[in-house]
Amino acid sequence: MASNVEATDAEIDHLKVADIAPGLAQLALSLARLMDGDDGATAKSNTARELRAVMADLRKLAPVAAETDRVDELAKKRQDGRIRARRA
Repeated sequence: MASNVEATDAEIDHLKVADIAPGLAQLALSLARLMDGDDGATAKSNTARELRAVMADLRKLAPVAAETDRVDELAKKRQDGRIRARRA
């Protein structure tokens, strides 16, 4: 099982937010390090709550991925066909 730091770092990389909000990204990693430490349950609970909040903020800042599916592809082909028909 991956450590909290590894999992948090992987999610930050996946979200591509390290350049957008470097301070928040570093804060998330610092909190994850604290989660991996030997502190008591109360400290870990507080740290986990803060880490969840910071990660939620980072997720909101993440750029929207441009994913296309089969329906999008068909709509584009249809639009391209209309454009070609108008030119003819």
